[in-house]
Amino acid sequence: MWILDSAYRDGGIDLWTKDGSVTKVHHPYNPPFFVHFPDPHAHHEMIDALIERYGAGECTIRTIFGNLPGYSVCAGRDVAEAIEEQAQYNVQLFNVDVRRDQRFMAEQRLVPCGETADSRFAPDLPHDLTVIEIRIHGNPALPAVMSDIDVIHGRTDRLTGQPEPVLADLFLLVSALDPDVILMPDADTWMPKLRTLAQSLHLAMPFSRNGRYRTMDSRSYWSYGRMEHKEAALIPDGRILIDTEQSFVWREGGLSGILMAARLSGLTPNLAARFTPGTLISSYEVYEALKQGIAVPFRKSDGETIRRISTLQAADRGGMMFQPEPGIFENVEEIDFTSMYPSIIVHANLSPETIGHPERPGFLPAVLAPLLDLRIRTKQLKKTDPRFVGIDSILKWMLVTCFGYTGYKNAKFGRIEVHEGITGRSREILLQTKDIAEGMNFAVLHGIVDCLWVQGSRVDLLKARVERETGLLLEVEHFDWLVFEPLNDGTGAYNRYFGRLADGSVKIRGIAARRHDTPAYIRAMQGRMLEVMAGAGTVAELRRCEDAVTRIYTAAVEGLPDADPQEMAINRRISRLTYAHRCIEGAAVQAYRERGTGVAPGMKIRYVVTDAKRYKVEPAWCAGSFDRVYYRQLIDKAWAEIAFAFKGGTCDLSQTRCQQRVLP
Repeated sequence: MWILDSAYRDGGIDLWTKDGSVTKVHHPYNPPFFVHFPDPHAHHEMIDALIERYGAGECTIRTIFGNLPGYSVCAGRDVAEAIEEQAQYNVQLFNVDVRRDQRFMAEQRLVPCGETADSRFAPDLPHDLTVIEIRIHGNPALPAVMSDIDVIHGRTDRLTGQPEPVLADLFLLVSALDPDVILMPDADTWMPKLRTLAQSLHLAMPFSRNGRYRTMDSRSYWSYGRMEHKEAALIPDGRILIDTEQSFVWREGGLSGILMAARLSGLTPNLAARFTPGTLISSYEVYEALKQGIAVPFRKSDGETIRRISTLQAADRGGMMFQPEPGIFENVEEIDFTSMYPSIIVHANLSPETIGHPERPGFLPAVLAPLLDLRIRTKQLKKTDPRFVGIDSILKWMLVTCFGYTGYKNAKFGRIEVHEGITGRSREILLQTKDIAEGMNFAVLHGIVDCLWVQGSRVDLLKARVERETGLLLEVEHFDWLVFEPLNDGTGAYNRYFGRLADGSVKIRGIAARRHDTPAYIRAMQGRMLEVMAGAGTVAELRRCEDAVTRIYTAAVEGLPDADPQEMAINRRISRLTYAHRCIEGAAVQAYRERGTGVAPGMKIRYVVTDAKRYKVEPAWCAGSFDRVYYRQLIDKAWAEIAFAFKGGTCDLSQTRCQQRVLP
């Protein structure tokens, strides 16, 4: 049974399955939540009322810390929150906010996007889904016009004209094709507009297979030190709708990555496409707990233990870094630990319930181990089969964020001491690896959390020894040459470098061509420069590229006055709506408002600077000019990043000393 979609409807679970054709089966389902009273006698009246009104029954609640006596209550979240309030929060609740369709599938050993539960950790994703793409031409931030739409399904059907016939033709085509998957750029922005227009024209919107839609509210939230924004979504029943412009999971993993995320997390592909990797790994842990009969806490009660400030200072120091010397280095090896943090969780048995009890088998190590094994397999498979690239990318991001969630205050199975234990061990491992490398006569150029850059011979012997002594797997990449960029004070930047790999490609981090806010004109300029430099296999050959690369810079400067203003658009994620001081970002927010376009913290906006001195900007879609002086400065800044490769000189290894740093 290949599950395409699921939803909690009408007191049960609708499962949409694909077996040649798509069918829906309804399963009545009314699962209870669980409540544990530390002092039942103090709440006997409430317990009696729960028994009388909701048929509450005594039960044993299994948690990762052990069993608790409690009651099962067949009621909704509103009742659970009323219990909390009346008990003055001296109560523990479980399975209150778990998605019911996810819980149903976990209890029944069902998995989305897979034939059997046994296939859950298989890297292959066979399916016979039919896919179409719908492209609505126009700006989704502006009022909908719907006069030019492409439908791609082996061939491209172009629908143009007045909105009513165009929309009617679109709906007829979707109904006739009856796809399982619809790809649509900015789908979550377009769908509410499509529904409003369809209702005004008395047309039936066919994206849902039963005419019903689920909704997700828009929200702004803080994540990993920056403001994020999630658009509201209109999700069809029985069909997968993917916003190819806004979905991070789609960008990183494509359809196969979304299906794998759904299979692992027990969520529908529609949700997997719209959630962050952090939510996906949290959902995966919840699914695993439910499958094992472990109750999922509603509010965490395993708070941080009281500790001395000296203990905190020693424990909470973050990841280790070695600051590089800026310059050009030849024949560099990058040794990178494969999924270092989740590997530490598994090998060191780190979990909330193992703190102070290392002999206990931990929940987190047990559930992350098969995910880690799967990542190791896909990382190898993608080297020879591109089908696994997207799957491997999603697994990488899920495993990366599992570390962050151990320290998240609301994580269902997290605790700050686990987070500290992981970073503590990572620091020890990186220092151990540095000592091993230097003991084998390697020069350590740079290090950051889970990888080192070294120079020396027989890196295969270094790799084997580090893997043997740390118990963790390594990947090695060879750079023919590598440039570490300088900071303003002359020291080396931690996260800005570029270099030529052994296969002739160029790996870049932190420079303009890599950053999302770089205008297309400048990104293209730096990209052309890097293409030329990729032909140089040695530093000596790289020197001979200087004239050709300089000509690219000169051409970009000379062509600036005639450039298309659209190529100057800057993409930024806004963190707020009000600004204490005048700035370009604040002016962009105001420009959006003046044109009647709503903005919210965490949203991405595109704008063109028309007069930097007077803080004047235009939304990208209506910009007719740009500030040449301002953009010339951006060009020069991007050029300086590349020009450093010709001015920095090759570093003398005998003088190279990495400065040790610890991330806060």
